[in-house]
Amino acid sequence: MEAIVSACAAEGWPARVAAVLSNRPDAEGLKFAAEHGVATGVVDHTQYADRATFDVALATAIDAFAPDLVVLAGFMRILTPGFVDKYAGRMLNIHPSLLPCFPGLHTHRQAIQAGVKVHGASVHFVTPELDHGPVIVQAALDVLPDDTPESLAARLLPSEHVIYPRAVRWFVEGRLRVHAGAVRVEPPESQLFTAFAAATEVQS
Repeated sequence: MEAIVSACAAEGWPARVAAVLSNRPDAEGLKFAAEHGVATGVVDHTQYADRATFDVALATAIDAFAPDLVVLAGFMRILTPGFVDKYAGRMLNIHPSLLPCFPGLHTHRQAIQAGVKVHGASVHFVTPELDHGPVIVQAALDVLPDDTPESLAARLLPSEHVIYPRAVRWFVEGRLRVHAGAVRVEPPESQLFTAFAAATEVQS
């Protein structure tokens, strides 16, 4: 969220961040947003009897700002299909894996246990099926032999801060096209960001 707010201001997007909402009153992002002149709000999920009731309250809070785009950033609750359908085609999420690999939680641990050599993050449109919406942009990096879930997450985070603002900017500029489940940027621009470690020369 902080990377998106900062990039919007620094790059002069044809948009503004209307508000930052959280389901946790103590979320650090609320303080950051307020310090940068962005409206904030809290819809505390613990105050609602079930997921559907919470989602109705959250949608009401969102709609008060009449946004063109809803961006999920560190929002760790599963949304109901009705909520997702309401914002279909205008809600984005970032997931810490190269989708469709490793949906759900503990993606870095899953990647290491699977023995993959390349891991990453994906920004995608949100659909009712968890972590399966059309992918807009991905970041890739190599999995090192001594990586832990924590070290892998830490090395990936800077790339996430690159690709998420990039995807949001493409959306607000009207450059994204979705056809048969594939997303293209017009005019074309790379939809892959790589952060591989320098290759080590091996001598016999």
